[in-house]
Amino acid sequence: MATLSDIRHIVVLMLENRSFDNVLGYLYTDGRDFNGLAHAPGAASAGPDNAPIAPWTAPGSAAAMSLPSPDPGESFVDITQQLYGNAAASGVPPMNGFAANYVKHGGNARDIMHCFSPQDLPALTTLARSYAVSDTWFASAPCQTWPNRFFVHTGTANGYENNDLAGFPFPMQTVFNELQGAGQKWRIYFHDFSQAALLQRLWPYFTNFRAFDEFLEDVDSNDMPAYSFLEPRYFPGLDMPCDMHPPHNVAYGDALVAQVYNAVRNSPNWASTMLVITFDEHGGCYDHVPPPPAIRPEAPRPGQAFEFDRYGVRVPAVIVSPYTKAQTVLRPAGPQPFDHTSIIRTVRACFGLQNPLSAREASAPDLSAALNDSLDVNRAPASLPVTMPASAANDLQAAQNAQPNGLQKLFHQIAEKLDALTKPDVSVEQHLQTAVQQTAAQPPFDPATFPAINAAQAGAYARGVMQALAAGGATPPDGTSGTASTTTTAPGIAPSRPNGAGQQDPYFGGS
Repeated sequence: MATLSDIRHIVVLMLENRSFDNVLGYLYTDGRDFNGLAHAPGAASAGPDNAPIAPWTAPGSAAAMSLPSPDPGESFVDITQQLYGNAAASGVPPMNGFAANYVKHGGNARDIMHCFSPQDLPALTTLARSYAVSDTWFASAPCQTWPNRFFVHTGTANGYENNDLAGFPFPMQTVFNELQGAGQKWRIYFHDFSQAALLQRLWPYFTNFRAFDEFLEDVDSNDMPAYSFLEPRYFPGLDMPCDMHPPHNVAYGDALVAQVYNAVRNSPNWASTMLVITFDEHGGCYDHVPPPPAIRPEAPRPGQAFEFDRYGVRVPAVIVSPYTKAQTVLRPAGPQPFDHTSIIRTVRACFGLQNPLSAREASAPDLSAALNDSLDVNRAPASLPVTMPASAANDLQAAQNAQPNGLQKLFHQIAEKLDALTKPDVSVEQHLQTAVQQTAAQPPFDPATFPAINAAQAGAYARGVMQALAAGGATPPDGTSGTASTTTTAPGIAPSRPNGAGQQDPYFGGS
């Protein structure tokens, strides 16, 4: 049997805004011990007339591949209604408010209860059956995208429940800084934008941000990082968005899953690699399992409304390695479920990092249970078809001409702020001071003030900024490249993390 010491490369692909039931609820329907919808015959959500609406599928329907449409609500307030309906937000959530909340956002109540069949998502289904799937993996908080992505990078959301620009640039210590201090190679691969760029401690290391195509090269070489974090395409550019964010067609995300798997499976590093495919949060999509209580990542700040003491809705998680038995249903041995901090915990165990980033991460189970067999580098499938919908050309043109959605507008706005870092002779310290001052002074984002551009134009701008940052990186104070080895601490950086110092980051010094 293998241990995490046998894993020298961890690859994480994090997609967007789908619940476990929405994506994998019908993965197994043969009566085995698997907490999908076959085990929940009474699962339903009350519609606006209080009539229960049950989950349903439409295998082979091209129109259903983009459900739910429009985008559901995903704010903290929306998620609270989805979980508790009209009841007080305490105790075990009845999980009965999804349909009513979706109607508030202009959707058809029945559409939020749509779930995909195994044939709709062939790549993800095949991997879930060929390796390990967890039916006990929850989003780290009942919150939007940014807080949950912060949990996978930092072990905390720093008290923010929503995609809140008031916290930008976010100061939390990251697992990437810990790896930097331990001398372990890491990279973040992006298609058009990286949400990890919101974290100011990564600004000196923008040369570690690489285009996704470079991952396909690195994974096939001796330059493969110890930790690779992959982000999907968020905008329509030369290709369709592949993030699976509603109402984007999930077939494009499934094709990305196949592409990533094929690269990892046929890599010379396959024998020592673990691939994790998961989603940041449920995005308003239905799930029948109530999230349990959670360990607070740290003591709440004064005036903080939510203490992050319960998990978000279940999300899909598939774990792939040459040490993983087919048809494994992965569950933790201890009392805490898997959540996004399980990824940090696994990275820490694999690469000898020191103290945890938060109390939540300290309590999280790692993924060692997925290594439940002897090494078999010939595990099937050897590759997966990378298939696109027949309507791909028409889909792309329509998506390019559409108005940017809310998340795309936020990315464009963040790119405008990061653009200053692409200018010559602007140091990280100088830009941090400016960014903190500007964020404190500016009013909340008003979508009505967004420039009159389409989604393709917004994406081209965001991609151009990210590419410029990755090409040169921010300029550290000593004038070296973004892989600086100075030990100064930039102004505006949080002085310490909740559980004490870990590895020495060569740029920021102690954490």
